[in-house]
Amino acid sequence: MSPAQEELDTQSLLLQGYVELQQHALSHLKSMALACAAGLGIPSAIHRRGGAATISDLIAETGLPEDKLPYLRRLMRVLTVSGIVGTGGESSETTTVYTLTPVCRVLVHGGAGGGGSPASSPSRDMSALLRLLTRPSTTLAPFFNLEAWFRDDTGGGKTAFEMVHGMSPWSLTKKDASFNKTLNDACVADSSMTMDAMLRQTGGGNTIARAFPHINCSVLDLEQVISEAPDDATVQFIAGDMFKSIPPADAVLLKGVLNCWDDDNCVKILKMCKEAIPARDAGGKVIIVNMVFGYGTPDTAVREAQVLVDLYLMRVGGIERDEREWKKVFFAAGFSGYKIMPILGTMSVIEVFP
Repeated sequence: MSPAQEELDTQSLLLQGYVELQQHALSHLKSMALACAAGLGIPSAIHRRGGAATISDLIAETGLPEDKLPYLRRLMRVLTVSGIVGTGGESSETTTVYTLTPVCRVLVHGGAGGGGSPASSPSRDMSALLRLLTRPSTTLAPFFNLEAWFRDDTGGGKTAFEMVHGMSPWSLTKKDASFNKTLNDACVADSSMTMDAMLRQTGGGNTIARAFPHINCSVLDLEQVISEAPDDATVQFIAGDMFKSIPPADAVLLKGVLNCWDDDNCVKILKMCKEAIPARDAGGKVIIVNMVFGYGTPDTAVREAQVLVDLYLMRVGGIERDEREWKKVFFAAGFSGYKIMPILGTMSVIEVFP
C-alpha cells in the first residue's frame, strides 16, 4: 500500500471516529427528545389520528402554538431517524406521515396503544417509567458526577446517588414527596407490564390475586408505599421491612428487588424468604423477576438495554447478575436449586427452591 493510500485510509478512520464520537456524545439527546415527545402527548396524538398523523395534525392534537411547528418538525426528525417514531409515506401535502412504533405504543396515555380501549389495557402505558428514567435531579444528576465518584478515595462506600443527594434513594422518598410518587408510579407501570406478560392480566400487585382468586395474596412494602396503595379486597397490604421479617407464605415473589442490593444484602433477604416458605416438597419457592445476563433474546437491543439498566442501578449500589452470580447468592442463602425462564424480554423469571 502506498503512503498516499495509507494516509487516505487513516483519514477515513479518523473521520469515522469523529462521526461516532458525535453520535455517542449526543445520544442522551435521544432520551430527552423521547421524554419531551411523551410529555407533549405525541404518541397519544398519533394514536387518536388512527395511528398516522402529519405535523399539522400533531400541532392540532397537542394544542401547541403554530409558531412551534418548524421546531416540532426537527424534534420529530430526531425521533424518526432514531426509530422511535415511524413514518408511513407522504401525504397529499408532501409532508411526512408519522406512525406508531412499539416504543410509541407503550407511551400512549391510558395504554390504548396496542389497539384496545384504555380501560382494557392499562398495563401498556409506560409513561411513568419514562418520567423516572429521565428525571433530571434523581436519575441523571449522579451520572454527571460519575467521574468524581470513581475518583473518590475517601472510603465509606458511598454510592454515586449518595454522593450527590447525601442519602439513599429510599431515604429520599421520605423527604421528597414528588420523587416518592414518581418512583412508585414507575414501579406500578413496570410491574403491570411484566405481570401482564406473565399472567395475561393487569393490575400490579393485585394481578396474582385476581388470576388465582382461591389464594390469599399479601404485599409487603415500605410504609410510604403502602400508605398510598389503593383499597382492594383481594390483597392484604403490609407495611414492613423485608430485612426484619417476611409473613409466612406458600411462595414469595420478588420483582425488581434483589438487583437493588449487593450480594450480602441479597443473601439476607433470601434467608428471610426461606424462613417464610414451606419446604420444597410442600411447594415452597421464591419467584424472582430480574435480569439474567446471557439469557433472553440474543439481539443487540436486549443486550444494550440490559447493560444500560445495570449502569443505571450502579448509581444506587444495585447490580444485574449473570447465572453464575445468581447461583452464588442462592446457594449462600441456603437454597437447593433454581430454574431460569427468559420470557420477559430483558428479564427472566427465576424459581428458587429451598
